[in-house]
Amino acid sequence: MDQITQLTALLVLPWTLKFLWAPLVDASRSRGLTYRRWAVFAQCAMALALVPLLLLDPARDFRWIVAWLLVHSFAAATQDVAIDGLAIATTPEGKRGELNAWMQAGMLLGRSLFGGLALVVASRLDPRAVPAGLIVVIGGTLTLLAFAREGALVRSAPAGMLHSLRLALSRRTTWLGLAFALVAGAGAGFESVGAVAGPFLVDRGQSASAIGMFLALPVIIATVTGGFIGGAIADRLGRARTAGFALMALAVAILTLAAQPSVGTLLTFGLLTVVYLGIGVFTAASYALFMELTDPALGATQFSSYMAATNACEAWAVLMVGRLIVGSGYSQAFAIMAAISLVGLPIAWLIARAASRTDSTRTTTRS
Repeated sequence: MDQITQLTALLVLPWTLKFLWAPLVDASRSRGLTYRRWAVFAQCAMALALVPLLLLDPARDFRWIVAWLLVHSFAAATQDVAIDGLAIATTPEGKRGELNAWMQAGMLLGRSLFGGLALVVASRLDPRAVPAGLIVVIGGTLTLLAFAREGALVRSAPAGMLHSLRLALSRRTTWLGLAFALVAGAGAGFESVGAVAGPFLVDRGQSASAIGMFLALPVIIATVTGGFIGGAIADRLGRARTAGFALMALAVAILTLAAQPSVGTLLTFGLLTVVYLGIGVFTAASYALFMELTDPALGATQFSSYMAATNACEAWAVLMVGRLIVGSGYSQAFAIMAAISLVGLPIAWLIARAASRTDSTRTTTRS
């Protein structure tokens, strides 16, 4: 178990630190390395890093397996940087909420296929079937990506990247976005609940099979549904406002969950389903908000920074909720984390206000 937890922590590092080399992805566009090419190269590296796993023995070659998985994780994080930059550069402003809903649905489908389903396959067939299947999937998506077209904006070199970076750092909305990512529901509220949902249901008297079925089906369905609802609303009413309303609704749902008695009932499952529905709404709206705040010239760099702040929020929130549960129990821990997440509300309001001023300035300039 100690080896597994250490491996998990190690493989998360490239995703947490990807913002450090994201500027290279943006800057290299001046030399013909577009976002699409970065993603293609990264996916090739991802597939090649999995090939040795078909030959290595987990007991005898564990260190080599760790090394190749780390290469795979680094390549996957780099691909994520490039795909985010490509999405920001090519997606119309009015479709960013919808895009993030689809991206969230794809992410959850991937987790389902290569999470729980992969464990079933590995237990009934050769464990090497899992990396082999992943290589096949990467090859399929690589084929689609290789033939995808890029617009002129994506292929063009960012003019004066350092100047764009200084401008981004001087904008108030950049820092408000980072603050929102660090304290809002992305970590302080729902990530802390999601991290302990399994143990919470066990303590509420639910069976392992019931918990497994709940996490495998209702959770995914609710989150995907919430993502499409949140994406549609965000594209119509504004990302900051939608994220703020979703954050407030999430806090209410979590507080209601915290107020329930310790006896396990269907109500517990129902309230958790509502929480995951809110998670979908908030995630689609907040990620679309981060895209809105990102300068297209810094698509990889700036958006990766927002994601790094979100990961940092998740880390401190999970650590904090764990300690609160040990000291005070689930109910008080959930209530405290929900209250902390509400700090994001005034930040979302400030972002929405700044966005309104920007739109007014653009309208005046055009007139």
